[in-house]
Amino acid sequence: MTSVFGANGKYIPCTVIEAGPCVVTQVKTLEKDGYASVQLAFGEKKEKHTSSAMKGHFAKAATTPKRKIVEFKEFTEEKNLGETVTVELFAEGDFVDVAGTSKGKGWQGVVKRHGFSGVGHANKSHGQHDRERAPGSLGASSWPSRVFKGMRMGGRMGGDRVKTQNLEVIKVIAEKNLLIIKGSVAGAKGSFVTIEK
Repeated sequence: MTSVFGANGKYIPCTVIEAGPCVVTQVKTLEKDGYASVQLAFGEKKEKHTSSAMKGHFAKAATTPKRKIVEFKEFTEEKNLGETVTVELFAEGDFVDVAGTSKGKGWQGVVKRHGFSGVGHANKSHGQHDRERAPGSLGASSWPSRVFKGMRMGGRMGGDRVKTQNLEVIKVIAEKNLLIIKGSVAGAKGSFVTIEK
């Protein structure tokens, strides 16, 4: 993430995303595949780390092996096998949806994972200690003598697919294939995201 100043002088937090060049590695049609979509590939990969099947797949599109392949079902523009898609697909002022895998946070308690308030210092009752981040009662009694499924408790947090919608494209730097998007997106530095108009 970084920040820029808008035309009105406002300070805007934003994310810089390298969005291309992507190569069209497959075009699926309604007649042949039952649905229409365009498959895009991004990022270079060594040949020795690519399976024979994938080498053949990339050879059909006359391109080198790529690290990430994603299929887009509602692709508005007509694209042919082997064509390159760049950031020029987007324009300043467009609103996009960005999906990525959020950072893994390991095992977390209920305060961080579900936003429980805990008991807190101000609300402590007499004779209570070390209860600030505890979940409290879990509900059920001698019947049904179990914890209901879906009960909000501590556990593994993060590492989920998160889509952030309606983010504004502030700037398109075509020569470097960069998009500057207002706000934050899910994922660590260097992770893959998908951008949809």
